[in-house]
Amino acid sequence: MIKIYRPKVDFWLGLIVFGLCLLGLLMITSASSVVAYERFGNPYYYVVRQIIYLVIGFILMVILANVDYRFWRKPAFFFLVFNILLLILVFVPYVGTNIGGAHRWLHIGPSLFQPSELLKLILVIYLAFWFEKRQENVRSITRGFIPLLFLLTVIIALIMLQPDMGTTVVIFATAALMFFIAGASWLEISIGAILSGIVFWIFIFSSSYRWQRFLTYINLGREVTGAAYHINQALLAIGSGGWWGLGFGQSRQKYLYLPQAHSDSIFAIIGEELGFLRTGAILVLYLFLGLRGFRIAQRAPDNFGKFLAFGITSWLLIQTFINLAAMLGLLPLTGVPLPFLSAGGSSLIVSLAGVGILLNISRYSEAR
Repeated sequence: MIKIYRPKVDFWLGLIVFGLCLLGLLMITSASSVVAYERFGNPYYYVVRQIIYLVIGFILMVILANVDYRFWRKPAFFFLVFNILLLILVFVPYVGTNIGGAHRWLHIGPSLFQPSELLKLILVIYLAFWFEKRQENVRSITRGFIPLLFLLTVIIALIMLQPDMGTTVVIFATAALMFFIAGASWLEISIGAILSGIVFWIFIFSSSYRWQRFLTYINLGREVTGAAYHINQALLAIGSGGWWGLGFGQSRQKYLYLPQAHSDSIFAIIGEELGFLRTGAILVLYLFLGLRGFRIAQRAPDNFGKFLAFGITSWLLIQTFINLAAMLGLLPLTGVPLPFLSAGGSSLIVSLAGVGILLNISRYSEAR
């Protein structure tokens, strides 16, 4: 027998996310103080911006937590088309912004917005709708695998033109896991694995800087001051933390030694200042976030809710894993932010929006 037993949202999921965001503000305050003072003459420049993004994100999370998740079925396709148009607009002069040779941002007033971050959520919503609608065709090569492959090819091509390998991996891995949970056959999984492996190597060999990053990954001592500088500084920061860390605000690497200390590399500063034990406690929070998210997916009342909750949770965990693995030298370095902890408006706001949808699905959880 099935009965509704949880009229309220998942309290523990909301508490975990709130705790991670609060910790993120504290660590950004420390990690960004030196670079913010050097660039803007204000050591609190980045943390003030992060507070603004956090307020916007929490407001959006609360709103979405009160919007029935089934509402997103009908506009899913139109949202995806709109997001693809935004990915194209980043290449339009005076609309898109080129930073460091990358076309990833759009001007939204005084701020920059990254459409590929929004795509992580929009694609999950669309695939949840698509897999529910085509449940009987998921195991079909011609009606399931090939249409999905075509969609991902278009999206990945646009993101790689920016270029953004890290986001490409997050999006592809999330879509692959959703395809698997929707009931993909082993033949489809095998073909997809072979094709993705071939495409991965093409991406590596087709770009000199990606090739250098790969060489650095397999031999970190190859260029201590060259291509391997970033990862070596990150490892030095984490290793310096020991068991208990140097203390909050006592990082040495934030004095312009570690690139992107307040954004993509913030985990290295956390390890340096808080140490192994307290950093391990943070990783446990991410583990519990994943468990709560998958629990919501398991108890969702329909397939759309199940696929949607599974996709959002998978996306957040995959992105977390890639960031942490890159900082530990387990994967090649990629520009992927750590959810809820890294500085940056697009990632934080979209991640909180995804949590808002998760919280709404939890309202309709069923005991089976």
